[in-house]
Amino acid sequence: MQTRHYPATDNFLDTLLHANAARLGPVFQYPDSFQLQIIYTRIDRDARNRPHFHDYYYRVDPGRYYYPASTVKLPGAALALEKLNDLHIPGLDRNTPMFTDSLPGVSRAVYRDTSAANGLPSIANYIKKIFLVSDNDAFNRLYEFIGMTAFNQRLWEMGYPDVQIRTRTGVGWLPADSNRHTNAVRFVSNGRVVYSQPDQYSSLAFSPRHDSVGHAFYNRYKTLINRPMDFSKRNRLSLPDVHMILRSLIFPEAVTKHRRFRLTEDDYRFLYRCMSRLPTESVHPTYNSTEFYAAKVKFLLYGGDRRLEIPSYIRIYNKPGWAYGYLTDVAYIADFSHQVEFMVAATVYVNKDGTIGNSYEFNKTGKPFMEALGQVLYKYELQRKRKYPPDLSRYKP
Repeated sequence: MQTRHYPATDNFLDTLLHANAARLGPVFQYPDSFQLQIIYTRIDRDARNRPHFHDYYYRVDPGRYYYPASTVKLPGAALALEKLNDLHIPGLDRNTPMFTDSLPGVSRAVYRDTSAANGLPSIANYIKKIFLVSDNDAFNRLYEFIGMTAFNQRLWEMGYPDVQIRTRTGVGWLPADSNRHTNAVRFVSNGRVVYSQPDQYSSLAFSPRHDSVGHAFYNRYKTLINRPMDFSKRNRLSLPDVHMILRSLIFPEAVTKHRRFRLTEDDYRFLYRCMSRLPTESVHPTYNSTEFYAAKVKFLLYGGDRRLEIPSYIRIYNKPGWAYGYLTDVAYIADFSHQVEFMVAATVYVNKDGTIGNSYEFNKTGKPFMEALGQVLYKYELQRKRKYPPDLSRYKP
């Protein structure tokens, strides 16, 4: 049940990808230009349905910076649920109404959530929105509840020492220090405050970095600055780390204890429902299907293509991210009809002119590549012989 890191001499993934080079297009033809990284995990079950993993890497370099964008929301959702468990307070759970006070100049107050069935904000509804449509504000509320210090220290403790979660999402204009401040929150059940957390400031020290992206960038005043954009105080989450975080959530029994989140079986099943549910399947929250179509945030295998329908027997448990020209997706893909399962993570940089804040080729280049990559791996998995078909009942919606 341990991960096997294949040596460079094992060229299976390289061979498979090259055999499908035409299908994979320009991203695969010029992997350096697109800063391409791929991790594919083949999963084989034994007679007791225990998973065994075979990991394959293509051009993966944890030391090469890429902006993780919304993939940081994956550990955020897990850590929020974990914190609720750690607090161990009667009447406090993911459905308990959570009220956030304002932090002037940084973050507004939240006392209502019209997307929720009861009209009130909660950890549960924030997590739903994170996976349904990658809602930035929903993640920011979880970030404020967890706190910068706990967010990072817990991931470091779990064996991810290079992770740095230093900012909220979707608010790149905020000064870096503002993200060290987090809002006061309180949870109220039946008119009674069951937990209250004051506004906080994190003095956590991070290892220094010298990450930069692009050749030039537009600042918040739309002025072109002719030098690379500094990302040294922005979020860092490498592809191997986010891939392993997803594995620890999908297969908690198959990772070492220190890499498991402190979650209940009910927590896991809730996360599986949230990760795999489509915007078109959601009632609370409800989304306009014209804008939030089925494949909206399903890049691997379906390319986020509004024209494609996802068969009911295929579920994708994933968290994508896209910003500053970087497009990333990490996914566990299950086909309940053909008893197929595999994991894949990929990131690609689609910023042709190298200017940050101008225009990116997410739809033209990035998403079509993700779709093609997922299709190549899925086709291989469909024809691959398995000694023991997987029992996937745990993951059924």
